[in-house]
Amino acid sequence: MAALKTLFYVGVCLSAGIISTADTNVPPKAENVHWVSLDFKTILTWTARPSDHTYSVVYSEDDTDWREIAECIRVSDSECDLTNSLEPIDRTYTADIKTEPLHMDYDYDLEELPHTFSPSFNPYRESNISAVSFSVEAVDESRVIVNITDPLTSIHKRGKQFSIRDVLRNDLKYKISYYKSGSTGKKDFTSNSSEAELSNLESGQSYCFMVAAFIPSRPKPKQYGAWSEQRCTGRGDVLQELSPGAWVGIVFILLTVFIIAVTVTVLCCRCCRQRNKSFQTTQQSSAPI
Repeated sequence: MAALKTLFYVGVCLSAGIISTADTNVPPKAENVHWVSLDFKTILTWTARPSDHTYSVVYSEDDTDWREIAECIRVSDSECDLTNSLEPIDRTYTADIKTEPLHMDYDYDLEELPHTFSPSFNPYRESNISAVSFSVEAVDESRVIVNITDPLTSIHKRGKQFSIRDVLRNDLKYKISYYKSGSTGKKDFTSNSSEAELSNLESGQSYCFMVAAFIPSRPKPKQYGAWSEQRCTGRGDVLQELSPGAWVGIVFILLTVFIIAVTVTVLCCRCCRQRNKSFQTTQQSSAPI
């Protein structure tokens, strides 16, 4: 009976070893394939278990023939930058990630090597837009001008680095959200350009502003870029940063100053006590017997 149990356990161990060896010899397949795109810099990413295999990426425009990317042939990384390859930008693209052995052998059947297709992606309609920077300039007591800086992209043409305005042209608008300080009611204003004039503001009141790129021609989930930090005008139109990060910094500085003041006070008290003790001890030792 004991011999049968021993044979059984040996068989289980051998089977497990064979299975694990077989899994190790199977070329890894790219998984979790995603498009990551910000301001039209577009990178294809994926994951795969560690191995000595490489990956080659090809892509197709609107289901046409597959094209190679020189920078993404037999790479060991798990990403491929397609920014300069996806042209025209307003097309739908699909990529294919092929797994290849580090040392190619003529006995390999390339058709049998694993490959993974990416989701389809349209940079013009799906690339995320970063937060913009802007300034607010007072015209008079009831009007301000909001000047917006168009974010730059990773697209270069004819020696020029394109902004999102150069890419999106008339499809790019800006949504300006603002409210009177102390009020919960917000107002929205849509500007067709990078400069907007807001009027009918209450004289002497402080207003807070936020801005985001707005592309109404896109699908709803991708119509807005990231919202900017909040900027507020105080009485006399003095600009001040009221972002959460600024408030955190102010609280941190005040707390640090408080801790330092308390620490210095405690140390001073200790020094005074020690000095008094030393003085009393000296007096007692010098007193006549």
